[in-house]
Amino acid sequence: MFFLALSPILWLVAALSIFHLPGHRACSLALAIAATVGMAAFGMTTPHMLQAVLEGTALACWPILLVIIAAIFTYNLSLHTKGMDIIKKMLTSVSNDRRVLILLIGWGFGGFLEGMAGFGTAIAIPAGMLAGIGISPILSASVCLIANSVPTAYGSIGIPLVTLGNVTGIDATKLAAYTALQLAPLTLICPLLMTITAGGSLKALHGMFLLCIASAAAFLLPELAVAFFLGPELAVVAGSIGAMAAIVAFARLFPLNDPAYALPPHEDKAAVTLSQGLKAWLPFLLIFLFLLATSKLIPAIHDPLNLIKTSVLIYQGEGGSPYTFTWVATPGVLILLAAFIGGKVQGAGTGEMVQVLRRTIINLRFTILTIITVIATAKVMGYAGMTHEIAETAVAATGSAYPAVAAFIGSIGTFITGSATSSCVLFGKLQTDSAQAIGAGPSVQAWIAAANATGACAGKMVSPQSIAIGAAAIGAAGADGKLLHFAVKIYLPFVVIMGLIVYFGQWVIG
Repeated sequence: MFFLALSPILWLVAALSIFHLPGHRACSLALAIAATVGMAAFGMTTPHMLQAVLEGTALACWPILLVIIAAIFTYNLSLHTKGMDIIKKMLTSVSNDRRVLILLIGWGFGGFLEGMAGFGTAIAIPAGMLAGIGISPILSASVCLIANSVPTAYGSIGIPLVTLGNVTGIDATKLAAYTALQLAPLTLICPLLMTITAGGSLKALHGMFLLCIASAAAFLLPELAVAFFLGPELAVVAGSIGAMAAIVAFARLFPLNDPAYALPPHEDKAAVTLSQGLKAWLPFLLIFLFLLATSKLIPAIHDPLNLIKTSVLIYQGEGGSPYTFTWVATPGVLILLAAFIGGKVQGAGTGEMVQVLRRTIINLRFTILTIITVIATAKVMGYAGMTHEIAETAVAATGSAYPAVAAFIGSIGTFITGSATSSCVLFGKLQTDSAQAIGAGPSVQAWIAAANATGACAGKMVSPQSIAIGAAAIGAAGADGKLLHFAVKIYLPFVVIMGLIVYFGQWVIG
């Protein structure tokens, strides 16, 4: 029964890593396998299978796909209005030292893009920018793979952790706080690793060590504060803003003039005016403000908006509960509103913006199908009892040591699907079922569930999707193998460290 329960996941591993099928095809077949096994081997009825698929589709569309489409649309609109060109110019004017720019663009701005948009933008855009200013293409993609690791759990306005909360029934704010704690040591390490990679040896830290520590701390502290008190939506956005501010301030106060890492001067010397800068950043600033205004921090706005919702019982079998559609106070709606206002101020007409949105949806059509099918697969597996069967076997094999492998399981989910959100959907319930099987209390159950999102961060580095995005961003055909070889060397120690943190941390949390 264990291998039958595992068959959709085994298929995904084979389809994506061996047969190299497109994600939408692999996940569609995984759904078919899950439905067949669920009905034939686990006694799921046809109506219940269809209801599980429908509930998965509902979860995929609202809020997950809404957030992804809105976030990518915001970025595409900034390209259309040339606002992204201004942002790029502002970032590259800080220093001519490639180590500083790698941290500013890869770590700071990349983290900001992950928090706002996610979905590969935090690799594609910074890697392309770094390669465009004269940094080695392979190096550009490599450092961005490192930088994109720890923010992944909070990508696309926190959607992986919000989804994990929906799947497990655990409060998303608690999950966000635990994930931030688990990732804290690696968050402090990432800028150091990026700098060492930039120079090819430990010598690259000369003159940069304090800047690395400052940028890591400036990222981590706001992230922890927001995660603990507000939830996952703005944690990485706040952290990345703190990191960018620290890097800029440090570079201005203590400029680096090491010729070994100097880039040629810019051709365009014209300064960006305050008005130009504000217009370019306006959509992202509005997203930040709208999400902050509707967060739990301001109950006068948050509470009434959250009453505008509809609850529907979709899955009517055992374990089913009403699915709630929150119509206004959901990140996707607020991001779309911010994008349209920002685009209008930047001079785009309504018709232009609608066309950009239309092109965004068309370009994401296969991704939309992938996400719907992978979430529907997870729902079928969960309601049929397949996930529970996997969890029981995992616990039987590892016993009380299960927390040590929880992050590794999360990383496999992201490796398979390329998405932390999909990993949380696939394995979130498995993590809590496994935690319950070893007798963990509610807090440790949440800690182990959070480990899935933590592990997803490591898996993002070696995901074939991330590698392909990095190679495409730098225009280096055939670079996939080199990037994967590099990423695996970072992934392995990361996932071991994560396992130790989760295992020993459970005693503190419990």
